[in-house]
Amino acid sequence: MRECRVRILLVEDDALLGDGLRAGLRQAGFQVEWVRDGVAAERELAAEPYAAAILDLGLPRKDGIDVLQAVRAARIKTPILVLTARDAVPDRIRGLDVGADDYVVKPVDLMELAARLRALVRRSHGLPLERLAVRDVTLDPAARSVFRGDAPVALSPREFDLLQVLMLNAGRVLTRDQLEQQLYSWGQEVESNAIEFHIHRLRRKLGPALIVTVRGVGYLLERADREPE
Repeated sequence: MRECRVRILLVEDDALLGDGLRAGLRQAGFQVEWVRDGVAAERELAAEPYAAAILDLGLPRKDGIDVLQAVRAARIKTPILVLTARDAVPDRIRGLDVGADDYVVKPVDLMELAARLRALVRRSHGLPLERLAVRDVTLDPAARSVFRGDAPVALSPREFDLLQVLMLNAGRVLTRDQLEQQLYSWGQEVESNAIEFHIHRLRRKLGPALIVTVRGVGYLLERADREPE
């Protein structure tokens, strides 16, 4: 089974649907955390870093629209895709107006849902293209392939996940804790040197200059227009 790559939050109170969505999105390559009510959703979005969220509207404890309003009022910028049975045009307009980035009516094809999530993540990082490119390294999230120049590079699932997180945040220093939060699920035990080990492997395969260690802080994947010191 593939390791998950992009960490998303699924907010769905229907147990059968939620279980199916989680399984399908994991197969599509996402790391999925699942909560089942609006209060838990608001708490998670405020406390944890997610690349995107899928939000049902008809939730117990707090309606999805109220969650959206509260999250945006708190200036939380996580891309949110509303997935709901409310298909009336006024419902769609209201959902988008209060802060949804996309609005999809149930039922939805899982491949389409995965593609919409990838698009949201790319746009949130200012990357409209399907492929990510930094220097001579190109990464295709959908195909899970990496090239250095014209040559394919074989990466382990975890190496691929780590490289994608770094490329999405090119030019920004990420701490080890931030990287672990993006790569590992709730409660999953992480070896103390896991990130360092995978960084070492990526440098061997992609060149030592691509990923810079910022001492005492974390790691930086340099943009093409900057040279490491």
